[in-house]
Amino acid sequence: FMAEGKITDNWSLFFMYNFKGGGSLLEMYTDYHIVPGLSARLGQFKVPYTIESPLSPTVVELIDCYSQATNYLAAVGNHDPLLGSTTGRDLGFMLYGNLFKDYLTYNVGIINGQGINTKDKNSNKDFIGSVMINPTKWLSVGSSFIKGKANAIALPDVNPDIKIGDNYTRDRWAVGAVVETKPMSLRTEYLGGKDGKVKSEGYYATASFHVCPKFDIVASYDYLNKNKDLSEKQTNYVAGVQYW
Repeated sequence: FMAEGKITDNWSLFFMYNFKGGGSLLEMYTDYHIVPGLSARLGQFKVPYTIESPLSPTVVELIDCYSQATNYLAAVGNHDPLLGSTTGRDLGFMLYGNLFKDYLTYNVGIINGQGINTKDKNSNKDFIGSVMINPTKWLSVGSSFIKGKANAIALPDVNPDIKIGDNYTRDRWAVGAVVETKPMSLRTEYLGGKDGKVKSEGYYATASFHVCPKFDIVASYDYLNKNKDLSEKQTNYVAGVQYW
């Protein structure tokens, strides 16, 4: 269930609720448009880390939805035991906007760092940021990051030095590109992370070849290494078709 309210021409509210599994609040925030190119957001919202995580599942091509790296490093799914599933959302404050006739899109802010519907478990806050440059109508390139500390809620399988209740460094970064042309759409990104002393990385590339107006051929390469020292890696290859 989603609802949006407009208080004034510059001030709005947004609410999103999921009834699955007994129900849970997904998003609840207020936006205020200060001046052209500068808006403020306060509440619980999707963290602008990675190109893929902020996308709605309705526009992501794969049945498993997001890539392994996005699910793990952005905590979109229940793949990171240390933080659990946050659906990629958190509570915080953010400034955002488009500049230079939409040539540049930016987000910068501060969040709790512990995920949705959860009170912060330490005194640290996470800094977030992203920038996307759109030099042409068919190409966008950009980067995003999360820097902060979280509190471990479960024992990880690839990070034995962190115990339940420990505060640990949780840093994330990503760089990627989107290509949108009539014959093909491509989304690709490299993601990196650091949990305590353990470094992880991932990479994905998903392409849709538009054969005819309602028929696409989809191909994807999806790689994740949860611990670069132990080589805890998995690679998925996906190919298929979609009909609109």
